[in-house]
This record gives sequence, structure tokens and C-alpha cells, in this order.
Amino acid sequence: MKTRCFLLLLLITSYSYGQLGFCTGSKGDPIFFENFGSGNAFGPALPATYTSYTFVSGLPNDGQYTISNRTNLNAAWHNAPDHTPDTETNGANGRSLVVNASFTAGEFYKRSVTGLCINTTFEFSAWLMNVYSPSLGSCAGTGIPVDVTFEIWDATETTLLKTGSTGAINGSPTALWQQFGLTFTTFPGQTSVVLKMKNNGVGGCGNDLAIDDISFRSCGDPATIASSLSTSPIFEACLGNVPAMIPLSVAISNATPHVFQWQQSTDGTNWTDIPGEISSSYNLPGPGSSQYVRVKIAQDASNLSNPYCYTLSDYYHILIYRIPPAPASNGDRQVCSNDSFELSVIGAANWYDAPAGGNLLLANSDTFTPTVAGSYYAEASLPNISCVSATRTEVKLSVFPQPIVGLDVETSFCENKTVDLDAGISGVDYVWSTTEISKIITVRTAGIYTVTVTKDGCSNVRTFSVVQKNTPVISNIDTTNGIITIEVTQPGDYEYSLDEIMYQDSNFFPNEISGIKTAHVRERTGCGFDSEVFSLIRMPEYFTPNGDGYNDTFDVAGLSYFPKATISIFNQYGKFLKMLTSGNPEWNGTLNGKLLAADDYWYRVDLGNGKIFIGHFALKR
Repeated sequence: MKTRCFLLLLLITSYSYGQLGFCTGSKGDPIFFENFGSGNAFGPALPATYTSYTFVSGLPNDGQYTISNRTNLNAAWHNAPDHTPDTETNGANGRSLVVNASFTAGEFYKRSVTGLCINTTFEFSAWLMNVYSPSLGSCAGTGIPVDVTFEIWDATETTLLKTGSTGAINGSPTALWQQFGLTFTTFPGQTSVVLKMKNNGVGGCGNDLAIDDISFRSCGDPATIASSLSTSPIFEACLGNVPAMIPLSVAISNATPHVFQWQQSTDGTNWTDIPGEISSSYNLPGPGSSQYVRVKIAQDASNLSNPYCYTLSDYYHILIYRIPPAPASNGDRQVCSNDSFELSVIGAANWYDAPAGGNLLLANSDTFTPTVAGSYYAEASLPNISCVSATRTEVKLSVFPQPIVGLDVETSFCENKTVDLDAGISGVDYVWSTTEISKIITVRTAGIYTVTVTKDGCSNVRTFSVVQKNTPVISNIDTTNGIITIEVTQPGDYEYSLDEIMYQDSNFFPNEISGIKTAHVRERTGCGFDSEVFSLIRMPEYFTPNGDGYNDTFDVAGLSYFPKATISIFNQYGKFLKMLTSGNPEWNGTLNGKLLAADDYWYRVDLGNGKIFIGHFALKR
């Protein structure tokens, strides 16, 4: 007798701490749902058979409960609404069952659930919250935890169908609803069960909870529909290519025997049973339009007519596409050889080189860029499926050559002259940047000129860079220190000469003797010439009157060219010493027969034509 009692106790203990878990397959509509109503007032009280706790309209103490739309009945409890405040029948102010655990652990809620389906797996679930808020510090730590055991018994309360415990639910800083559930299976002929909730903790500071949204719903094993014609739950075909039969089968993870009823729908919302199709496979006659197929699944045939007693497979989608019309063309293209060759149609298309058959050039694009002129054909196509238009749309590409205008031109003209610019191609239309429209134009201003030539709608541009060659005009001839510098009024490509025979690039002539000279300047390509006569007096920089026969006199060579010229010589203090003329062009470095000292001396030259200049030289002994 003691052994039998021990085994019974072991069995009950094993059930009491079984594992919780949710339905992993498809779920039916709730056959039972308790949300404790809605409203701002407390209650109403539960029937006396539901609980051994005492109902109060306010804050429940240990061993008491209430039904309220808020949980902040105690200053140490969370201020939270019920689990689904916005989805109750009357909107906000939904209620939940608020329980203050008794000092003695034990059952606090029991009720019968009727109308269940026979031989069916159900999911029981409920939402729980530990209403104590540790942040308020009313209890030690997180307070006494909530720990609830759920038990599902047969109607006679002699057979325990399933049990499971939540384990410790500690108080949390914020209000936290948690869902717990378990699954069980009714026996043949069984349509009701008894739900019991037991408190595993004791009363005291903590172990206060709220319960809401208790539900029972049928639980089916995961079920999917597959077809040998598709690797996905979608079968796609083009109208006209639909097979006579589409083989379908439903696969269920659980080997438990099931009963089936195939259904079909045109919109995925409204479903009808397919008469006679009650096996795990179904050969669907090839439809002429899109539709959905699914399977009702139960563990007993009597449950197939009760929406609360069966579950549903995932649906299988049959997509039937109409044959698309041939794409509309955006027009034939007539382009120039330097333009883009892109052809286009409205909508994605496959491009071919023939009206039928031929080579596929590009798939699934509304544009195509060929490399040569010709006719190309666009076939409407649905993506990822063999469904094409019955005909193809021809799009022609005509390519006209771009006129060949030759290389750009660099040319020049002489100042105050003109130059002709020739487009260089005949039989085309011309538009110059000057707005002239002839093949040849005459310009008289330097700059960049362009001509656009057009034939068959195709154009090309030729550019002319025109430079003016300036005519040289001598503006000044500088002979400072005996160095001749020929200056002109404006820049140009000039060359210079003093004898009109030998020309040079430089306008400097440093080693010329005194005399009457002529400066010559000419533009290198023949655009003008200028000349000017000038006089050059080249003064010695020093002389050495020491009687050696070399450089003994201060002699101004070429002074004879200037008969009116006079040269006055002074010492460094400005004392006049000697005057030289064309008839007397030398000085021997004496004054009144006496030798003057080696020193620096000055001169003043007056050419007698208005030109006067001064300078200095050295007398060395």
C-alpha cells in the first residue's frame, strides 16, 4: 500500500512540473477565450466554483482577488492596463484578474472548459504579470516571486492530461506581461476539461500577480502543400501552357493519423470545400485562372465541420498569367553614326534578330543598343516564367554617316587684310558661327570660327583658329651706351637688320660703329616692313695717352658724319677742358700743354640736330 502511494505521488509530482510549450503548427480560432471583460468598475466576482479566494472591490490582501482595468491597486505595484487594453470588445479599460497570493500555497483558480473537439490536440495559453515593482523598495530584493502551475484535467478530475509550471517570475522594474502555454490532446468522446491554476509560492511581500487572455485553441501539426512541378509553394504558368493536372500533396510533421478536406479560393479569403477530395494528395485540374488551395486537417472526421476543431495547412498559390500582348514600340530610330543607337519599347522585353526564332540578343529589358543598323524584334516576356507574346514588335535602326569635315585649321592674315575660310566639304548645309551659311566665308578679325555642316540630319563641326599678323611699326631706336635697340609699337613675328641683307631674330645690336644708320624691321611671313634712319655716336670708354702708339688719344670714330656736332670735355668738377668737332675729333689728354692726371672725365655731345647726351670716360696712364 505504501509502495502504491509512493508511485502515485511520484506520478503526480512528475505531471506537476512538466514542461510548458506552445503549439508549433497551425492554430485554429480560439474555442474558449477569457479576458475578464472591460470597464472602470471592479468585478464582477467570479462564480464561487472558480476560486477559493475572496473577491474584493479594491486592493486585495493575501488570499483575495479582484477584477480591475489597472494593476496599481497597491502603491508598490505597477500602474499597468490589462494585457490587451485596445482590443477588448468595448475598446479601452479591459480588465484582468488581479490575485494576492494566500500565505498557503495551493489552488486559486479552477473552471470547466466545454465544447472542445474530440481526439484533438489543443493549445492552452494565458498571460501573467508579476505586479510588484522592485524599484519602490517595499519588499526585500524583488519580493516573493510568482510561480504558477497549470493543470488540465478530464471532466471528472481523475485523469491529469497535462501540467506545467511557469517557474519563478520575479518582480521587474517595468510592467511585463508574459505568455505561458501548454498543449494536450482530448480523448475520443471527450469534449470538456477542467483548468486549474495553483500558486506554488506563499503569501507575504510579493507573489502578487495579474492574469489575462486565457484561451484554448486547436493545434495542428505543421503542414505544407507541395507539388512536383514547383520547388516553392507557388506554381506559375502561362495561360495555354497550364498542364492538364497539377499534382499536390500535403506533408505533416507528425505521423499521427489525420483526416483531410481540400479547399480552394480565388482570393485567398473566401474558401470552399472541394467535394470528394479528402486524402493527403490531390490532382488539381489545370485551372484557367489564378487560385489558392489549402487543406483542412483534423484528427477525427467529425471535427472537419467545426471551425474550432480543425487546423489549416499553409496555402498553395497557383498563378496563371495571361499571354502578354506584343510590346508597343517607342518608334524606329534614325540616328547619326556618332549618336546613341538605343532602341526602346514600353515594358520589359526579350530582343531578337528575327521576327520568329533567331538569336536572343538581350533579355528582360525595355531598351536595346545594337551595334549595326537593321531591324530588331522585341518580344513581351513575364519575368522568371516562360510566358511570351504571340508576336514580336519590329523596331528599325537606320544609321546615317556623320559628315567628314577634316582636321581643324590654324590660319593667319596680315593686318588690315582678310582671309577666306573654307568648310572643305561640298553638298551639305553650312552654318558658321558668324551665322553665314555659305561654304566659304571671308573674315578680317582674329578669333575662333566654327562651321557646322549637316547632311541627312547628321552634323559635324570644324574649327578654324585665325591669327592676325601685325605690320611692324618702329616706335623708337635706343642707342644708350652705344647699344642699338629697335623698338616696335605692337608685338609680332618680326626679324631685324641694319643693312637690309642680314636679318636676325633679336632687336639688339651691341657692337656697331658710329655713323648714320638705317633700322629695318619686317614681318617674318611677309605681312609688312618698316625702316628708319638714325645716328649713332659710339664714345670710347677710356684712352691711355702714354706714347706707346696704341689708344693714345680720345678719338670719336665717325664724328665726321655729324658736321655740326660738338663734344665738350670736363673734369669731374665741371671744368671745361676741350671741345672736339668733326674737323678736330681727337684729344691727347693735355691742358695748355700739360699732362692731365689719370681720372674720370665727362663729356657732353651735341649732334647739332637737337639730340644731346652726356657720359663719362677714363683717362689711364
